[in-house]
Amino acid sequence: MRPRILIIYTGGTIGMIEDPATHALRPFDFSHLMENVPKVKMLNYDIDNIQFTTPIDSSDMNTAYWQEIARSIADNYYDYDGFVVLHGTDTMAYTASALSFMLDNLQKPVIITGSQLPIGEVRTDGEENLITALQIAAATDADGSPMVQEVAILFEDYLWRGNRATKRSADNFNAFKSGNYPHLAKVGLSINFFRDALMRHQSAGGLNPQYNLDPAVAVIDLYPGLSESVLRHVLQTPDIKGIVLRTYGAGNAPTASWFIDMIKDTVDRGIVILNVTQCAYGGVHPNRYVAGDVLAATGVIPGYDITFEAAVTKMMFLFGLGLDSKQVKFYLERPLAGEMTIS
Repeated sequence: MRPRILIIYTGGTIGMIEDPATHALRPFDFSHLMENVPKVKMLNYDIDNIQFTTPIDSSDMNTAYWQEIARSIADNYYDYDGFVVLHGTDTMAYTASALSFMLDNLQKPVIITGSQLPIGEVRTDGEENLITALQIAAATDADGSPMVQEVAILFEDYLWRGNRATKRSADNFNAFKSGNYPHLAKVGLSINFFRDALMRHQSAGGLNPQYNLDPAVAVIDLYPGLSESVLRHVLQTPDIKGIVLRTYGAGNAPTASWFIDMIKDTVDRGIVILNVTQCAYGGVHPNRYVAGDVLAATGVIPGYDITFEAAVTKMMFLFGLGLDSKQVKFYLERPLAGEMTIS
């Protein structure tokens, strides 16, 4: 039987055209994209598509669009063998992370891809990325099961776990990297999958989608010179439930009493604070240095090697489930979709 693949087109550079007046790139429709990739017809697949009513630049991505993508996959889950999401690169890692949590017990491929150059350009990475994403979405193991059973990002030469990847370059075709988890596949003359890195769900039953997300999450980036007044202003933001605190190195933060006291007061008020390193490689080791140990004593939760994108979306997801702060803390310290490694 021919593989059945559903393409979900959200917009992004891959389908953009140049505005004749301003020469700026703007999203265009799906038919324009497919007209520029005639090789897709050479694939022996049945391919259907869903398009956002108005394709967007991924800078406009939000929780409502994540819900739309997740529903599109869930509503068509049993009719297709795999899914390809065409998406802009700027927020691709956020979307991949969010979907990895929302599509609970996913056992089919959801491959997210895009491009650095529009598909209508003479020299573009979009054509290869689209075709390769379709091939990965259709790939099966020896027993006929899907080779990929998770949300993944395909870009140029590599397939990455979606909630482990981060955009690392605004210019290179190999724009995404994963500092703390190996690639799922290497693309060359053939597509070589690394089975030990691929996710396999052991639980029975079908897809269990969760659509609710709570965006009441703030972000604090530490930097030398951060003042008491600025920190207080952020910590007292009305209605926030959680904070992703981006710290130095292995999870270190200032040890000044005003800083530690403010963080502890915030935690005591029931606000969940997750400690995530600013580094692209490695993770939070809260007891390695005194600066991290003091912070951990306030009740801040260590994020280990989770990416910033996964940290933000995981917190939105957990609060969206209606969990209280104690329950959210419990699950933040445990991997839900292969997004972190507990050291």
